[in-house]
Amino acid sequence: MYSPAATRYDAPSFYRRCGRSGVRLPLISLGLWHNFGAQDDYANARAIACRAFDLGVTHFDLANNYGPPDGAAETTFGRILREDLAAWRDELIISTKAGYYMWPGPYGEWGSRKYLLASLDQSLKRMGLAYVDIFYSHRPDPDTPLEETMGALAHAVRSGKALYAGISNYPAAETVRAAKILRDLGTPCLIHQPRYSMLDRWVEPQLLATLAAEGIGGIVFSPLAKGLLTDRYFKGIPADSRAGHDQRFLRPADITEALLAKTKQLNDLALARGQTLAQLALAWVLRQPAVTSALIGASRVSQLEDCVGATRQLSFTGEELARIEQILAG
Repeated sequence: MYSPAATRYDAPSFYRRCGRSGVRLPLISLGLWHNFGAQDDYANARAIACRAFDLGVTHFDLANNYGPPDGAAETTFGRILREDLAAWRDELIISTKAGYYMWPGPYGEWGSRKYLLASLDQSLKRMGLAYVDIFYSHRPDPDTPLEETMGALAHAVRSGKALYAGISNYPAAETVRAAKILRDLGTPCLIHQPRYSMLDRWVEPQLLATLAAEGIGGIVFSPLAKGLLTDRYFKGIPADSRAGHDQRFLRPADITEALLAKTKQLNDLALARGQTLAQLALAWVLRQPAVTSALIGASRVSQLEDCVGATRQLSFTGEELARIEQILAG
């Protein structure tokens, strides 16, 4: 029977306040977008989740459509909760989202009240939970009034099925509008989940400044740029890598010689700092005051441990930051 490590909270600096809320999140959070589907090895998924908690990673991030197939990651995590982590539920932050395609017909995606609340009920059933800690609108809906989408999030909180409301993939202007609507409804926006990495900097500077001004925490996904900001592809494309076996999100053609030239220079800088390239990339996004946590995926325990190790060296000299900019400019 699993029992978590007694040392899991030995590093108080591993937690950072989420915006102006009372919630503190781990600097590294575990996302279940990949490697927790029905066709993935359950023993490996369980080992990753339990080791994460041993290391103080208290936040587990899901969405209704994570799998494959859709919903499978929530089902897998529900089993891990039931068999291993249920006794420590009050130490966990569990989040889920709705917004992308989930079922056929006009009520199976986007941002209507009908879809969001039905999806949340389905997510709770798959995970065997009475509530999630954070429920997100996964993407803005161009055809549904923002008041309706935010009203659904506020209702989820008032009903007790979620403790906090969040948004993901919203640009700065819509973030400001969403935050105001939620404040007026008495349910402040806790958190925003945008994509951010050295190779994808669309959040700079406007969205990051917006989060700071609004008091909203930021948790960034894909900080390793789908694995490109690691040393995985320096000697070709491994068969078990994302580009090697699941090309929905990363194709071999994306791994160009020009890109590798940059990442190898970044790797040299990381080694000079006593870090791996992945650790450098995570420290780089976490240097932003508006970023509360970096959301990582892992296909094995060793990858998770490497990512958590990034928090041992988060500071940068001015010269190092200038060198990073020089490398990225190419």
